[in-house]
Amino acid sequence: MKVTLERTELLKSLTHVHRVVERRNTIPILSNVLLQAEGGNLKLKATDLDLEVVESIAAMVETPGGTTVPAHMIYEIVRKLPDGSQVVLETSGDDSTMEIRAGRSRFALQILPVTDFPDLTAGEFTHSFTMTAGGIRKLINSTQFAISTEETRYYLNGIYMHSLDIGEGLRFRAVATDGHRLAQAELEAPEGSEGMPGIIVPRKTVGEIQKLLDDPEVEIKVEISETKIRFTIGDIILTSKLIDGTFPDYERVIPKGNDKELRVDRDAFKEAVDRVSTIASDRGRAVKMSLSEGKIVLTVTNPDSGSATEEVAVEYDNEEFEIGFNSKYLLDIAAQLEADSALFTLADSGSPTLVRDEGSDEALYVLMPMRV
Repeated sequence: MKVTLERTELLKSLTHVHRVVERRNTIPILSNVLLQAEGGNLKLKATDLDLEVVESIAAMVETPGGTTVPAHMIYEIVRKLPDGSQVVLETSGDDSTMEIRAGRSRFALQILPVTDFPDLTAGEFTHSFTMTAGGIRKLINSTQFAISTEETRYYLNGIYMHSLDIGEGLRFRAVATDGHRLAQAELEAPEGSEGMPGIIVPRKTVGEIQKLLDDPEVEIKVEISETKIRFTIGDIILTSKLIDGTFPDYERVIPKGNDKELRVDRDAFKEAVDRVSTIASDRGRAVKMSLSEGKIVLTVTNPDSGSATEEVAVEYDNEEFEIGFNSKYLLDIAAQLEADSALFTLADSGSPTLVRDEGSDEALYVLMPMRV
């Protein structure tokens, strides 16, 4: 194999594919990226057996062929080459090394045979539709923070995506929860998503997709089967296994009868919570909200370092009561709100609270209270 291409293009592609490769691998071939040169393209592929990224870039192919080289090593080499340089990738006749040349720089990397490289066979996809990058990003950004990191409840380690008819037409919904909070976001369902199976997209896949969504206007092809999901973004194809589990009936968690409404300026609330939580311990993180007409008082008490209080003006004309929340969870939710005003719907100090943007039903958040 001998191929010449622009350093900028090669680096951009390696940035996309090398992230999939785990730094520690018991299977040597999984540390490598597959390079295949044919026609006027160089195809790069990386996988961790659950997730696979393939990208094709334009290149001058002198001798077609393929090889595999250490992914993180080639990424670091190309990253450190001078900007604007032409990079030559060439395998030797004995097939033991690949040479990388650019200007006066020479590198020889150990290679492993192409035949050892695994293929994440996708099988047949039952549903196919297109969504804008902006739409997918909105669904991910609004829910990603609530994904559970608890490995024992593996079915919560991703975002649950499904289409459903809510009476006003078909909606495409994303939900994530860790048992302490729940995030839900939805958009008008794209054509072709009708009847799709409910799927749980793993956390790592969600993170990789997010990094590939540069232009919000770009149309992305999404293909779904019972066990896999595939995203085609221009010249990049990302295929991932889905989490094999049953997502809980999240609608039972969303409170329907909360009767106390509180409206507050989103930024004023977020900044006040951020300030008082400076006092909170890493273990506790509890902030007490004392609600009374026209105001809430935020209080944090830490036996080891002191206390903090701040008053925030709100629209509230119901009975007085106190409720506690994890300050980090409050800040995570406030960071996702887009309207100037946030709407809290509460019941009592022991029941889940509903938070959403004032005047919008596209996203909602449920937060479990803490004892304070």
